[in-house]
Amino acid sequence: MGVLLYRCYMELPSDLESMLLGADGPTRQKAARLVIDLAKTAQADGFIEVNHSHVSGVSVITGGHGLRRFLADLAGDGEVAIPTTLNSAGCDKRKMEEMDIDYPDFLEQQFEIITAYEKLGIDATLSCTPYDRGVEQESGIASWAESNAVAFSNSWTDLITNRESGLSALATALTGYAPKWGLHLEENRVPNIVVDVECELLSLSDWSILGDWIGKQVRPDWEIPYGPMPFIRGLPSYISFASKKALTAAAANYGCAMLWADGHTATPKLSGNEQSLKFKESDLISRYDDLAPKGQVDLIVIGCPQASLEEIRITAAAVRSHSEMGKLIPDNRLWVFTSRHNYELAEADGSIGVLEESGAVILQDTCPEVTPYNRNHYNHLMTNSLKAEHYLTSGLNKMPTSVGSIQDCVNHAFNPELSEGPVTQLKPKAQPQHASSKSPQVGDCSIDGGGLSSQGDWVVEGEAMVTDVPITYLGYVNRDSGVIEEVGHPLDGRAIEDKILIYPKGSGSTVAPYVLMGLIYTGKGPKAIVNRDVCSLTLPACSLLDLPYSHGFSEDPCIAVNDGDKIRLSKIGDNVSLEVLERAGE
Repeated sequence: MGVLLYRCYMELPSDLESMLLGADGPTRQKAARLVIDLAKTAQADGFIEVNHSHVSGVSVITGGHGLRRFLADLAGDGEVAIPTTLNSAGCDKRKMEEMDIDYPDFLEQQFEIITAYEKLGIDATLSCTPYDRGVEQESGIASWAESNAVAFSNSWTDLITNRESGLSALATALTGYAPKWGLHLEENRVPNIVVDVECELLSLSDWSILGDWIGKQVRPDWEIPYGPMPFIRGLPSYISFASKKALTAAAANYGCAMLWADGHTATPKLSGNEQSLKFKESDLISRYDDLAPKGQVDLIVIGCPQASLEEIRITAAAVRSHSEMGKLIPDNRLWVFTSRHNYELAEADGSIGVLEESGAVILQDTCPEVTPYNRNHYNHLMTNSLKAEHYLTSGLNKMPTSVGSIQDCVNHAFNPELSEGPVTQLKPKAQPQHASSKSPQVGDCSIDGGGLSSQGDWVVEGEAMVTDVPITYLGYVNRDSGVIEEVGHPLDGRAIEDKILIYPKGSGSTVAPYVLMGLIYTGKGPKAIVNRDVCSLTLPACSLLDLPYSHGFSEDPCIAVNDGDKIRLSKIGDNVSLEVLERAGE
């Protein structure tokens, strides 16, 4: 297939073409096909050689059986072509007793995954903060899949990366190439939102709330093809490393891949068409009120993303103020998550000793959002991180989570009576960004789009399941049933099985392709997918498992097609036609 077809659109580097032909084995052939499919779909300006890759999709509860089966299906005949590191796992094997994981065969499954990655030549750093020591990569071209790492590096360093999925980052790692598009192009590295901060930011949790708040303001009708990219004004003259990390990690909750901070980054050019937001003290106070503990807190978690040396030291100082008065943390109620590198540094300066002697549990290689908590003991968590809160309250864990400063968190760790009351119930609320702009369409509809060059011709007919709101697979699509479980989403409570699924793009975690792959493997996935926007979270699963996929239509298919319409999708060559056969309700 392929090479001649692909060459109609772009010239392939000779070694990438060789991989596509199978000269380097089936593993690299699959990877080359995915890289080229992404390039074609994005109408990329050729290909770019990449210096470093960081692969997500490690924990058993995030990648699930889709990840395990995919890794098992790789031929094992190829290794990564560039230095590649691995995201955090779901446990610290040295602290399994303390973590009290109630999940059958969890450790066995977890290290099945890690071993499979290591066989591909990937360095199992098991860190979600490759920018924080260990990987001295401050410039160059990367292909990183961990969303907080993407936002941090694009914003605060000279390293350039698109927001990749775990699969697309792996494909680049195996080939050494990525499509040259999106944030690789200077013309796309521009703000689409201007945020004026009109209050003081005093704690790391303040910075985290700001990042998350920006994402919550995004509306479906905003033209932001690469996600929200804010230019933030009114920040203090000094921003610590941990503050930068807290801001970008939380902003990444809603797809932010880059931001600018007045006085701290290069000043971007503004077009005057940017959305305008003001973050006031009332917004900060309101979020703290919403996120304050409303009942018994069972466990406090610090380090999402994994704690920097600064965060460990702040936590240790807060702990010391209690321990010097002879107090101990009861029942190991405080867990601090960090990387191996920062653990070693914090151990050397005595911070680890302070924490452990007071009853805290220090965990390496894992992160709060990818840990399977024992719900017999832990039903309400508290953290200083809006990234943790975002994923812990999602369908990934469905766990009530409160937020406060590190000092507040430590106070709750030492004194369980601060949050006495009934067991807190998770009560998800519909978010403003779930608002739909769809209206019923009538009459004939026939629109043209594109498909994947790696796929042959196909025809698919069936019922369309349509939304103009992005779909978040990790945490909000049940990995066993395929039912969307997101309060306020237009498709909440509905199964994607056997539907022609039409939506703008995927959102949320870069592990999304593995959730979709798992559903396809088990027959619970859609029969075809249509995206409005280029989607690196959806396309990889379709490319690798040959699920009919289309994009780039002459009209927005999310608006032109009604939910429930009977439609036909036909692919001939690289062209796809979408025809409405019967309007819903007619």
